[in-house]
Amino acid sequence: AILSSGDSPATGFPKAAAKRSGLMKAGEELGMELANFTEGVEVTGQGALRNIKFEIARGVMEADGVISLPKLKTHGLERFTGCIKNQFGCIVGMSKGMYHARFPNALDFGRMLAGLNNLIKPRLYVMDGIMAMEGNGPRGGDPRAMNVLLFSTDPVALDATACRLIGLDPVYVPTTVYGSKSGAGTYRKEEIELTGDPFDEFYTPDFNVERTPVKAFKRSALLPFLSNSTTAKPVIIPERCSRCGTCVNSCPVDGKALNWVDGDKTRPPVYDYNKCIRCYCCQEVCPEKAIILKTNAFRQIISRFPR
Repeated sequence: AILSSGDSPATGFPKAAAKRSGLMKAGEELGMELANFTEGVEVTGQGALRNIKFEIARGVMEADGVISLPKLKTHGLERFTGCIKNQFGCIVGMSKGMYHARFPNALDFGRMLAGLNNLIKPRLYVMDGIMAMEGNGPRGGDPRAMNVLLFSTDPVALDATACRLIGLDPVYVPTTVYGSKSGAGTYRKEEIELTGDPFDEFYTPDFNVERTPVKAFKRSALLPFLSNSTTAKPVIIPERCSRCGTCVNSCPVDGKALNWVDGDKTRPPVYDYNKCIRCYCCQEVCPEKAIILKTNAFRQIISRFPR
């Protein structure tokens, strides 16, 4: 059998990302080739996603089987990124922004990811939680040693178990809920059988993760203040910003919700929050950890009440 590996990063090229991360060297030592993640194959969704066309990496489509290797870490839009979210890395390159623009709120995006996962149908999921990421994930967070590896053929059960390890209710994670609704597995604790080392040895209740329900961002034409006050907004920390422009390039909004002021690239870009769809692409790709998600006091108050 020929083994290969690959991933399509949000910015840059797959081979360069594999080299920087050390994955290419590790693969070479095991005799693994780099799969083709630069060319895409158009695939039309099924079921509820039948009208959606995905450009999936040729290396994925040509493989006899896929093993998904997600990282245990936080995510600004979905609260948590795990097994189901990991298949977004099978979408070729910068075309990912198109899906953020089409599915701008966390619930619709989570539903899309669940459908994408069902299209690819990995045979096995192996989650790396040896060194997890907490805080401003999925790229700008802080390493957190959890010393755990999780294996399952059920991506929903694995994601739900990982959420419980960090004290996060799985029903607050859209990909977990829609993954279950799509038939990919179960998140119910009583329906999941755990084997291996005891759960309590890895339970990390002080893990830095947002533990409130995801609320879909909806722009109100009549009450724009409410739209901007009830959903966390991305904010640039000027002293960390290197003015690289990666965040500007990643913004999927037509006309850009984040841009340079009068083309001046000596200062940090500026947001137009009336255009911002809260996809957090900018926060996800920032190489300097210069973008954080800020929730105002009004949202913090209403989040205390039941949905």
